Amino acid sequence: MIPHHPLTRQHIDIWLVFYQTLTAPALQAAMLELLNDAERQQQIRFYREDDRLRYLATRALVRTTLSRYAPVAPADWTFIPNDYGRPAIGNAHLDARSLNFNVSHTRGLIALAVTRERVLGVDVENLATRQVSGDLAGHCFAPAEVAELATVPDQRHQDRFFEYWTFKEAYIKARGMGLSIPLDRFSFHFPDERSVALAVDPELGDDGARWRFWQFRPTPEHLLALCAERLDGAVPQLTVRSVIPTGADTPFAWTLLKR
Repeated sequence: MIPHHPLTRQHIDIWLVFYQTLTAPALQAAMLELLNDAERQQQIRFYREDDRLRYLATRALVRTTLSRYAPVAPADWTFIPNDYGRPAIGNAHLDARSLNFNVSHTRGLIALAVTRERVLGVDVENLATRQVSGDLAGHCFAPAEVAELATVPDQRHQDRFFEYWTFKEAYIKARGMGLSIPLDRFSFHFPDERSVALAVDPELGDDGARWRFWQFRPTPEHLLALCAERLDGAVPQLTVRSVIPTGADTPFAWTLLKR
């Protein structure tokens, strides 16, 4: 039986899966049982074994984790995409419909963020497997971000790029509109090395003060950013756990980099 986890709008839970450790055939078979037919068909379409395992673990993580918060069996969750393709929970149970979640994955790590009654977005990136260039920043970042990035020493350039990138991805995912939001029409800046602030072009119909942000490194290779809607003056309590889908979970020690 999956253990129940209480969750209120004042809490945000982040669940981490280091999926490359999930090699046991029995565990993979158990995860596969939870997927629906469309998910199983999608899983076998991936050419690379790592991608097949990552997809399998991601879908199993979403299903088993949501069942920790609502009396719905993992295999019984349904999802309805919005106009931009972001999935929302389709189950009618009140405890299910009040949940909001977002998932991100990269080489070696899957991250799932869950809360109630507030929208959120999460992004995780593997800094060791992706090399970036100034040209990419010029295409994707706001002018102020490009200018600041140009002042960063070479040895910090990769890290600073992904500090921007993960925040920007988390924000557009929280908005639920994906890349229909131009990445150069909003910008982040860092008043100091522990703080982040957001400025949004008024034509995007949003206010940067609407959102809270967090950023930390789950591992030396990975960087994670979380964006969550402000509902009131209280700062949500953030809990991070490492989990094996269909198996045990443990508290995960983490250190805040920026907020």
